[in-house]
Amino acid sequence: MGDYGHELKFGIFVPPEAARHHALLRLVQQADQSGLDLLAIQDHPYQPAFFDTWTLLSYLAAGTRNLTLLPAVANLPLRPPAVLARGAATLSVLSGGRLELGLGAGAFWDAIEAMGGPRRNPRQALTGLREAVAILRGLWGESDRTDIYGEVYQLDGAKPGPLPPQRIPIWFGVYGPRALRLAGELADGWLGGVTYAPPAKLPELMAAVDAGARDAGRVPALIRRAYVIDPVMPPPQLTDLALTTGVSEFLLPLAPDDEWAATRFATETAPAVRAAVAAARAG
Repeated sequence: MGDYGHELKFGIFVPPEAARHHALLRLVQQADQSGLDLLAIQDHPYQPAFFDTWTLLSYLAAGTRNLTLLPAVANLPLRPPAVLARGAATLSVLSGGRLELGLGAGAFWDAIEAMGGPRRNPRQALTGLREAVAILRGLWGESDRTDIYGEVYQLDGAKPGPLPPQRIPIWFGVYGPRALRLAGELADGWLGGVTYAPPAKLPELMAAVDAGARDAGRVPALIRRAYVIDPVMPPPQLTDLALTTGVSEFLLPLAPDDEWAATRFATETAPAVRAAVAAARAG
């Protein structure tokens, strides 16, 4: 494990706070114009202080031109994957292919259950994640029908469509050993953060992703790694993470009114890390 040579991307990770939505809209516009690559929005449908993430992403897609949009991560227990597939494909079409899909197996089960969702044990949650990927990719494909007779989800002759203009990458927001190996087996990328995956632990977690990929006959280097950083991390530390753990997407967590930090990330941090990584690769 180490530098897999992916193009580096930089973005922001924000909560969809309803009370500060005007500030959030200004922040996103600024990020879109400043050269950042990614906009990741938390998805907690049970949180009454938050806007619905999918509705917000759709609105933001209409007002941006450059940012790749990413729910980080979509709450599967409250978002049935067949319906999620239609919504994701629709947003991909309307945004010109600027959608990538983060998936989470579920957490905060009391809150999920309070919203009418199911309470799943760890095995059921992982099974649901595996089956959801099959459903999503089936309904984004061109076969006549999708049949999934799973333990958690069942589809009996569901029709594909609308078809996205390009393949929608799927990211897993997971941390447990079995879930990480499943990410290596099925996902296009892993999405984590410093809160649950501090830098010292990243090599161990990424090794689990790589092991899952190899067991599935996949090339570990093809799986991208995105990381929600600590805002105090300096460019040399981010450079080291890119070169030693394979992280290629760096997300800065921001409050909706923190435009200054977003600008600094785009104009100072991102260029510094890109230059340092390029120099190391050339050497």
